[in-house]
Amino acid sequence: MKFIKLPYIILIATLAAIAISLATGVSAGDMKTAQTSPVYKKAYFAGGCFWCVESNYEKRKGVIEVISGYSGGKIKNPSYKQVSSGTTDHYESVEVIYDPKVVSYPELLDELWFLIDPTDAGGSFVDRGKQYRSAIFYTSDAEQQMAEQAIKELQQSGRYNKPIVTEVRPFKAFYKAEDYHQDYYKKNPLRYKYYRYRSGRDQYLEKIWGDELHKPRKHPQNSSVTMAATHNTKQARYMKPNKDELKQKLTDLQYNVTQEEGTERPFQNAYWDNKKPGIYVDIVSGEPLFSSTDKYDSKTGWPSFTQPIQSDNIVEKTDKHLFYSRTEVRSKHGDSHLGHVFPDGPKPTGLRYCINSASLRFIPKDELAVQGYEQYQKLFEK
Repeated sequence: MKFIKLPYIILIATLAAIAISLATGVSAGDMKTAQTSPVYKKAYFAGGCFWCVESNYEKRKGVIEVISGYSGGKIKNPSYKQVSSGTTDHYESVEVIYDPKVVSYPELLDELWFLIDPTDAGGSFVDRGKQYRSAIFYTSDAEQQMAEQAIKELQQSGRYNKPIVTEVRPFKAFYKAEDYHQDYYKKNPLRYKYYRYRSGRDQYLEKIWGDELHKPRKHPQNSSVTMAATHNTKQARYMKPNKDELKQKLTDLQYNVTQEEGTERPFQNAYWDNKKPGIYVDIVSGEPLFSSTDKYDSKTGWPSFTQPIQSDNIVEKTDKHLFYSRTEVRSKHGDSHLGHVFPDGPKPTGLRYCINSASLRFIPKDELAVQGYEQYQKLFEK
């Protein structure tokens, strides 16, 4: 047996790498980066003027980047002028991209308390209006429980003589603010410092926290809060908000469809022609319902699926509202009206789950981990 000379081995290895690159569309360098890149997460907070919130979070160890923007309202891609008018229901907010191996979500919550007056329901320091209120936008059950526990502990600390009014709200969307707002404290340091001093923010925080201001607290990884939140996430415990919260959270169409068994127009809804990979969850409760891997074009003008992503999250009921019986589909935990299922679908199930887009929220596959649905990433792994 003859030995292959080293140059030939190198040549073969190079050709193999090229072949893999052509087959997968990923270069050898990209593959190496994918294997070594850290996994970052995103968190969303509102604490009044986003210039101040951004500047504080960017100083925190483990935070990779902070982006100023808008969250909480129903208008897509709002402008600063619209949000500052106080008519959009949006909050000035930030997207915090962080390394969970360096800084934990509870530690990010601590930083929020070092930024705000959580008892102020009318705005934030010198900035008045609901667009400047404080809020925590959670992307998973775990984040929700940690946020609520943190507020409970803060209230019980006796540090404030008024109730905590910082809201804990489900994350829906984040819209990046105009470029001139990004890193404002770096681009306009004199104006920023003058504004911040005149706002009274730092004076208030020093009075409330004293020497404890920005002093990190330890949050054991096995603490009861963290363990309970993780357990609840794995158990997929999804809840339906009360009627008032639903009225605030949902659009008129979403409320009509999910709560009043309405039907949206075909070919004029958000997801009938959506071809992006990801999953669809209940707009009310967040429970996972369907996957793009089971979606197909039924030519009806509504999103159609051959099967649910998790059958125990689907409840079927007999619908006799028309002259004939149909099988209604509802979500288990949110009790939302989703649509109907028919026996005229393609293989392998022969079923057609005809669903209203207004009942759904789409989560792209690249955001599954960030929004607490990482267990479904395997659906998109080849």
